Amino acid sequence: QVQLEESGGGLVQAGGSLRLSCTASGRVFSGLTMGWFRQGPGKEREFVATINRDGTVYYVDSVKGRFTISRDNDKNTAYLQMNSLKPEDTAVYYCAADWAPFRVTMRVNGMGYWGKGSLVTVSS
Repeated sequence: QVQLEESGGGLVQAGGSLRLSCTASGRVFSGLTMGWFRQGPGKEREFVATINRDGTVYYVDSVKGRFTISRDNDKNTAYLQMNSLKPEDTAVYYCAADWAPFRVTMRVNGMGYWGKGSLVTVSS
């Protein structure tokens, strides 16, 4: 079993930055694929980014060049650095994890483990 807890959400003005953190407990963190999804108001859940255990990363096109996913295996923590934030980035951001490497189907089907979510609000 893997437990995930997000932190770092909040209110920021457009053009600003935030960093989300996701701490995992319960199993060996270094073996996990870590990911971030988001769900904006009135929208479906959307894949944002993932990082495999070997460091390979994937991003949705809308955040490329603005968001960076990373991990610190010594701290059992994954991060999502969000720069140049836009009002359309407003969403609840969910940390996710899986024992399998990232697959395209995860964009739609999600991953095996989920956090409770952290609200990010970007004001214009």
